[in-house]
Amino acid sequence: MYDLREVQLFSKLSDKHIAEIKENSVVRSYSSESIVFYEGDRGEYLYIIVEGTVKLYKTSPKGSQIQINRFEAPAVVGEYACFERMPFPATCEFITDGKVAMVPYEFIYKNLSNEEFSLELIKSLTSKIMVLSALIHKETIYSSEAKVAKMLIENSEIFSKLKYNEIASILNLTPETLSRIFKKMKKEGIIEVDRQHHVQVLDFDALEMVIENNKIKTCSNCIADFKKQMGIEE
Repeated sequence: MYDLREVQLFSKLSDKHIAEIKENSVVRSYSSESIVFYEGDRGEYLYIIVEGTVKLYKTSPKGSQIQINRFEAPAVVGEYACFERMPFPATCEFITDGKVAMVPYEFIYKNLSNEEFSLELIKSLTSKIMVLSALIHKETIYSSEAKVAKMLIENSEIFSKLKYNEIASILNLTPETLSRIFKKMKKEGIIEVDRQHHVQVLDFDALEMVIENNKIKTCSNCIADFKKQMGIEE
């Protein structure tokens, strides 16, 4: 049985309130790739991921996914739609098998008079606003090459954990674009990719330069490259 106190939003509530919410919530099981709710749906519940991992994404006019974030249990999703009584701004899909506890709006509203609960709610909404702000900044400022470089610096292990198409989705790139960028970076000696597709960063300074210049500067030592191609010794 899930423990609501593991969710930061509910960690300060009294035993009475916790029991009331659990008694009136509905728990559903989902398989991988199942949709919890679609962008534009109107819901009547606050969704708590109690098992598994989900991703939130928006769909572009061309039908491609723009991934906003991923959440592992325990986590709350859909707060904004819940409290503003608005349609969900994104689609929620399970990446793994999992379970969701659905808490009716009215039992959430009852707890808004609880100061600590309201404070945790504000913190939760604020953190997700910051995520959206970072996403907008990334999409409007960084080139495709700079986005890959930034992720390699900040979270290089993700390239060994996820498939390339999943990483491309997170970065809002096509798998083909990600593959081309990797080939460029390998050619320039910035990264190395083994047969298991594990990525190792060889030159972090070069990645910083990619971000600063917003592109990969090819032929970093053109004279040496030319001499090598022509068989001229240094």
